[in-house]
Amino acid sequence: MQFRVGGFFRAVAVSLVFAAITSGAAQAAQEASGAERVYSTAPPRLLQIRTLVGDAGRQASIGSGFLVSADGLAITNYHVVSQAALEPNIYRLEYNAADGSRGDVTLLRVDVPNDLALVRVDKKDAPFFAFDRAAIEGRLPKGERIYSMGNPLDLGFTIIEGTYNGLTDHSYTDRIHFSGALNPGMSGGPAVTADGNVIGVNVATRRGGQLVSFLVPARFAAALVAQVGTADKPTDLRGDVGKQLVGWRSELFKSLSVAGFRASNFGRYRAPETQALWFNCWASTNADATPKPRASVNSTECGSDTSVFVASDLNIGAININHSLVKTIDLNSFQFSTYLTQLSQPRLSGGGPFKKWYTPQRCHEDFVNTSLQPEHPPLRVVWCAQAYRTFEGLYDVSLIAVTQDQPLEALVSRLSMQAVGYDDAMALGKRFLEAVQVGK
Repeated sequence: MQFRVGGFFRAVAVSLVFAAITSGAAQAAQEASGAERVYSTAPPRLLQIRTLVGDAGRQASIGSGFLVSADGLAITNYHVVSQAALEPNIYRLEYNAADGSRGDVTLLRVDVPNDLALVRVDKKDAPFFAFDRAAIEGRLPKGERIYSMGNPLDLGFTIIEGTYNGLTDHSYTDRIHFSGALNPGMSGGPAVTADGNVIGVNVATRRGGQLVSFLVPARFAAALVAQVGTADKPTDLRGDVGKQLVGWRSELFKSLSVAGFRASNFGRYRAPETQALWFNCWASTNADATPKPRASVNSTECGSDTSVFVASDLNIGAININHSLVKTIDLNSFQFSTYLTQLSQPRLSGGGPFKKWYTPQRCHEDFVNTSLQPEHPPLRVVWCAQAYRTFEGLYDVSLIAVTQDQPLEALVSRLSMQAVGYDDAMALGKRFLEAVQVGK
C-alpha cells in the first residue's frame, strides 16, 4: 500500500512536470506564431533609409523607416537623416525596400527634440502602417508584448520581440522603455502591437545595459504626419532645426525655473539642488584616493536626462549641478586657495573639433555678495559662455561659485547649461548664487 501511494505521487509529479513543459512549449509556440503573423505583412511597409555623399554616391549612414500613407509618406529618426537636413548640398537620401525596389527620398519635416523625421518616397498605393489608438491616447497597458522591426547592422529586415514598460522615469522628453534588443541600423523602424499597429519608433539602446532600449511614442510621429499635405515641399530645414532647438530649450528652462531649487546640506553650508524630477544625482568622495589626498572633497552631481541629438558630433541639452565640500587636511591657507582655484576651472568644450559649432569662450571672474545678510557668504564667481555659430540665440554657460568665508574650508558649486538662452542663463544663475548659504 505504501508503495502504491508513493507510486501515485510520483505519477502525479510526472504529470505536473509534463503539463508544465507542454504549457511552456505551447506558450512559446503562440509567441512565435505572433511574431510570424506580425512580420508576414510587414516587409512591403518597411524601408531602409540611406544617407549618401552626393558626389561619391557612397553611403555615409543607414537607418530604417516605415510607410504611413498610401502615397509614400514615411517616418524615420531625425538622427538617421540629420546630415541631409543640415548639409543638403553635400548629402542626399535614398531608400531600399524589402521587395528590392529603391529610389530617392525627399525630406519634408523634422522634429528634433523627439528625434523624428517625415519623408516622402516614390511609392504609390503601397501598404502602410497605422498608429495604435490606445498608444496615441496613452492607454496601452504595461507588460503588453510588442514587436520592433528594422534593418540591424545592414543584415536584412528583422523582427525583435519585447515588452512595453511604459514611459521612462526621470526623463524630460517622453521615451518608452522597451525590453528588446535594438541595434544600429534599426533606428527609425516601427514598434507594433500584435495587431500590427504602431505604438512607437525605434530610437536608442542604453550602452552598458542588456535589453534596455527606447522608443519615441507614436503620438509624436502621428503629429508630424498631420503637419504635411500632399503638396508640401521641403522647407529651410537647417533653419527649422535652429528654431526648434530655441523653442524647446525655452520650454525646458521655464520648466526648470518653475520647479525651483531645494536647499541641501553640505557641512556648514546649504546649497541649491533642483526639484525637477528629470535629474539623477550621485555622490563621490576622494577619501580612498591614492596617494592620500591633502584636502578632502565630498561631492554630489545632479545631471538632467535632456540630451538632444543635433549632428553626429553634437549632442546638446545637458544641465548639471555639482557641489563639492572641500576641507584642508594638511594644506595651509595659501595652498588651499590654490587647490580651490584648480578645482573650480570651467569645463566648456569649445576647442578642437567643436570649433565649427562654437565661438571661443569668454569668462569673467569677480567677488560677489548676493546679500548683506549673514547667511549669505561672500563668493568668488566665474562666469563663462560660448555662443553657437549655427544656432543664433543659444549659448553654453558655466557658472562656478566658491565660498570665501573660511580660510581652510569651502563649498565649490557649479551650474552648467548647454544650449540655453542668455537671459534664461542669467536669471537661473542669479537664483543659483542666492541659494548658496551658510546653515544656521
